[in-house]
Amino acid sequence: MIDIKLIRENPDLIRENIKKKFQDHKLPLVDEVIELDKENRKTKQEAENLRAERNKISKTIGALMAQGKKEEAEEVKKKVKEFAGRLEELEVKETELGEKVKNIMMTIPNIIDPSVPIGKDDSENVEVQRYGEPKVPDFEIPYHTEIMESFNGIDLDSARKVAGNGFYYLMGDIARLHSAVISYARDFMIDRGFTYCVPPFMIRSNVVTGVMSFAEMENMMYKIEGEDLYLIGTSEHSMIGKFIDTILDEKDLPYTLTSYSPCFRKEKGAHGIEERGVYRIHQFEKQEMIVVCKPEESNMWYDKLWQNTVDLFRSLDIPVRTLECCSGDLADLKVKSVDVEAWSPRQKKYFEVGSCSNLGDAQARRLQIRVNGENGKYFAHTLNNTVVAPPRMLIAFLENNLNKDGSVNIPEALQPYMGGKKKIEKK
Repeated sequence: MIDIKLIRENPDLIRENIKKKFQDHKLPLVDEVIELDKENRKTKQEAENLRAERNKISKTIGALMAQGKKEEAEEVKKKVKEFAGRLEELEVKETELGEKVKNIMMTIPNIIDPSVPIGKDDSENVEVQRYGEPKVPDFEIPYHTEIMESFNGIDLDSARKVAGNGFYYLMGDIARLHSAVISYARDFMIDRGFTYCVPPFMIRSNVVTGVMSFAEMENMMYKIEGEDLYLIGTSEHSMIGKFIDTILDEKDLPYTLTSYSPCFRKEKGAHGIEERGVYRIHQFEKQEMIVVCKPEESNMWYDKLWQNTVDLFRSLDIPVRTLECCSGDLADLKVKSVDVEAWSPRQKKYFEVGSCSNLGDAQARRLQIRVNGENGKYFAHTLNNTVVAPPRMLIAFLENNLNKDGSVNIPEALQPYMGGKKKIEKK
């Protein structure tokens, strides 16, 4: 959510930003919110004037009563009652107008960074850099679920009976590998100075609307019936929510946290052959990283965060590349975002395994996360990034470490988490 003052002072900047995000249907909202804000401020001013006048007259009543002028005091009391009635009307109107302004402000997209490439959708994202040499072996690589099945490591049929499509049972070496990757990612981030955290896996609606757009909420979140609770789609939600309604001391910044959680997503509209198996699912686990920092440091942390993911994948010898997300592919709260994609030898292309985002002060403004600095209070900047998200990461891992005989090599960095195993063999 952007500052209402920016819309008042520079509405053309807001309109231009909306056009860059190809959301022209939102252009009328700029004039609408300006008029509502104007009316709301006028209502507030009238209410403040009435309160001041009421307080002034109330003092007169006391003076008149002290002088024994009862009748005059009673007349003045009638005026105070009239003021009370009008004040009640104004307060109701103020609440209604404030809610309308807030709802519109939460649908107007954040101002994107000048460096963001302009494009309509993810097909226009721009490759930044490749890390590692992508290879295609001289033997055919099976689909990832077939590799897992060769180790008796996955059971999709039983999962469908128990929970439906989009769920799975992981077993044996594959389940162990899944947990090993999560544990390795946790320690990798701790070694980089991040504080490890296990957050709540459910959050209230005010946190949901504080960390994401309405469109994301509708497409992702599972609501708990009869309660003001949602299952998290990523631990970023509860990790940023941890700071709701707080005033942070500037000297304590930045907060750098890495968190483990299961994640639950509706995945509306997910389809296609490469989304079979465990690529897009309703439940998975993830290691996340978030930063709460000073505005002038957010770009520096943005580069550090995505580099962490690149370094982790390269430590497991998986080739990756970074893609700068174009304007039309950015969620409304994001200032800037980069995807990390891993190489798939089977598909002979890269696919997304993580996403790093700088949200500026959008989340902090919604959640009232402020910083007490030398020159007064200001809103913090927030950032998030995927460390690793199995089982999607397992797809890249299995394909890049598969041998011709069907066995899978375990990189040295991961061997301590696999009981010293250097290889897993087909069952």
